[in-house]
Amino acid sequence: MTTSTRTTAFPPLADLPRARASDLKKLGWRAIMNALRIRGKLSVTNHNQPEAVILPVAEYDAIRQIVERSEVQTEAALAGLRRSFDERLAILQDRSAAARLRTHIRSRAKLAGKVKAGSTC
Repeated sequence: MTTSTRTTAFPPLADLPRARASDLKKLGWRAIMNALRIRGKLSVTNHNQPEAVILPVAEYDAIRQIVERSEVQTEAALAGLRRSFDERLAILQDRSAAARLRTHIRSRAKLAGKVKAGSTC
């Protein structure tokens, strides 16, 4: 499903066709399902406030698949960040890290007592 399909397939709640809860009771499920086939999806309202959305099973499955793909992508991104963090942390936890840092600072910092701002020495 492309991005443009997603945005048109899932309009904002306020843009959905409405069916009153009293219509659901009065007309019955069959009439609501006929309206669903015609309109695509319905916002069921009670006292003019949305309470539920009825949508076709295929659309529900499409939403579920989008969520699952998103979860997989999020988990993959987090795994990459964890790996990167662990690699950096391992470098800092190395026994020789402090000594290497002191040596590096001493060899690069020839400031003659002056403070120097910036990212390079």
